[in-house]
Amino acid sequence: MSTGPAERSWCVVVPHDATGARLARHRLADELTGVVPPVLVADLVAVLAELVGNAVRHADALPGGVVRVAWRLRPTEQGPSVELRVTDGGSGAGPCMRTAAPDAADGRGLHIVAGLASGWGVERDGLGQSVWARFDPVPVQRADLVAAG
Repeated sequence: MSTGPAERSWCVVVPHDATGARLARHRLADELTGVVPPVLVADLVAVLAELVGNAVRHADALPGGVVRVAWRLRPTEQGPSVELRVTDGGSGAGPCMRTAAPDAADGRGLHIVAGLASGWGVERDGLGQSVWARFDPVPVQRADLVAAG
């Protein structure tokens, strides 16, 4: 009888600069490759890159010039569920989806997040803001198609 992955969580801090998203992506991929389906790892890496990139471009740093990145893996009967959370020092305006022109260089990040994640949102407290994205278990058919392709 196989027992899937155990519930685990990680929290790391990365620089509030261009290297932060790269460091976060690599750490996430290192921790979850072989633990969750490859299609889920790819989606998690893409969304984490967007969230950290947005924190660096649009929000203030936490004290120490960092962004906090956390993820939690929860086993379910249908497969693993993962939540990502990126916490920064906040900004005047919170994250919002924009309409980007076809030739625009940016403005699609949260659309990518919404398309890949099962849900996402923003929470604020006295220290800043956290943007989270939840990934429900990957349907078996999608995981099989990606692995075969």
